[in-house]
Amino acid sequence: MAQRDIDTGTQDLLAHVDGNVAAIVFNRPERRNALSSGMYEGFRRVLAAVATDPEVRVVMLTGSGGAFCAGGDVKGMHESNEAAQPRDAKPSSAEAHIDNLRQNQRDVSLALYNLQKPVVAAIPGAAAGAGMSIALSADIRIAAERALIVTAFSGVGASGDFGGSWFLTQLVGHAKAKELYFMSPRLDAREALALGIVNQVLPDEGFEAAALAYCHELAARPPVALRYIKENINRALGTDLATCLDAEAHAMITTMSTEDHREAAAAFVEKREAVFRGR
Repeated sequence: MAQRDIDTGTQDLLAHVDGNVAAIVFNRPERRNALSSGMYEGFRRVLAAVATDPEVRVVMLTGSGGAFCAGGDVKGMHESNEAAQPRDAKPSSAEAHIDNLRQNQRDVSLALYNLQKPVVAAIPGAAAGAGMSIALSADIRIAAERALIVTAFSGVGASGDFGGSWFLTQLVGHAKAKELYFMSPRLDAREALALGIVNQVLPDEGFEAAALAYCHELAARPPVALRYIKENINRALGTDLATCLDAEAHAMITTMSTEDHREAAAAFVEKREAVFRGR
């Protein structure tokens, strides 16, 4: 299956489909892939496209030039601060900024978290600030040996955004999340693995190819089942056991009624690899 590009509307965020994997790539290497306004519209476009594309079974989120995403563009913030009036903004102006950030967070972190397909963050280098938060919104994180994970917010006098406080608390607990936000240590890949922040650490050499191979292996699994597994586990974070049991019953009967389930059962009996078609 030939690789094809997805139009994101910006060079700051690139996307293409390789087989059954859609790769979304932060692409501002000169700024360590710091976020830009164009990226948010790019995410809106590409996530809408992959959500309805039957060929896409897994999304891989990564960065170009050796970094994942440095989060907010601190250099750009400084330049903007120098050019702007003193920050005694009118309430209406502050509210506009709040509304804009709310929408951007929903279009990126919430959309990735709710996407009905697995999302893998392949972290080749630094994931800092909002870049860390966005990586945490993925279902699985794979890091290169040279990767660094850092909350970064307190170091620039900010509190944090893009859901990092919620995601990190789920992964490491309240006390550790507070420590990582307060003190902002630079976690290397092995430290992040020990804390459960990343799932796997891969060698630096050949990292991109190895991460893509992992995504292809995941994409070979039954997509309908993966969708319901993701929904079940996401739901478990915010509801009671009885609700989870009821939802699991519905999902289990639904998935066991699929062609993919019948194919899996036949492949087991026939001692061969199953070929899943998402039906």
